[in-house]
Amino acid sequence: MSAGITIVHSDRLELSFSPKPWVFAEQRAIEIDALFAAMRVATPALWNGRVLMLHDYSYVDGVFRGDYLETDFASFRAWHDWGCPGAPIYDSFGAAAILTADNAFILGIMGAQTANAGRIYFPCGTPDPDDIIQGKVDLDLSVRRELREETGLEARDFAAEPGWTTVIAGPMIAQIKVLRSWDNAASLQARIREHIARDPKAELAGTSTARGLKDLTPSMPDFVTAFLKYRWAGNR
Repeated sequence: MSAGITIVHSDRLELSFSPKPWVFAEQRAIEIDALFAAMRVATPALWNGRVLMLHDYSYVDGVFRGDYLETDFASFRAWHDWGCPGAPIYDSFGAAAILTADNAFILGIMGAQTANAGRIYFPCGTPDPDDIIQGKVDLDLSVRRELREETGLEARDFAAEPGWTTVIAGPMIAQIKVLRSWDNAASLQARIREHIARDPKAELAGTSTARGLKDLTPSMPDFVTAFLKYRWAGNR
């Protein structure tokens, strides 16, 4: 496990949409607008959509509870790029860790048109207002959508492990759902490549597999490498 990272198993998530003002976004709005304008010059496909961020959480007896607010992507990205300043708030999202029949985890390589070009991680995405169902934030819904959009695969084609692996890395909290496949890595990667080839707006440039420590690379975020080491150490 990486230094400063905590990993726990969450039997369930109880997440609510509890909107409130985000002082950072309000106080630095002019700077944020300038940053995002510059980012769009470099990456025109960036879209300033609405996203959800966690502003409070607790973990008790295997239950992760949390409250989300709504903001725009520009503020979210500026907060990330500027070192996550201000009052505590968290980038908390769901991710799909595909585990193949031949014991490989499949990861995506982000395309050049995305905000995280070249990075390697599990299908995932920042939750958005579409994930709010009757006042609750549904990360399972978010995971299914991101899996479909990025890989063309459907969650129903996998056997989901119970609960979530919660990776707490400072202001980043990943809720990872392990999805076991009956197919091998080569077969699934071929299907994902076909999806990428068909989709003119594909988020992924390709895929990668991880079977052991030798497959870890600096292009993988800390939450990914911490999760993989945790699994390979025999944890569930």
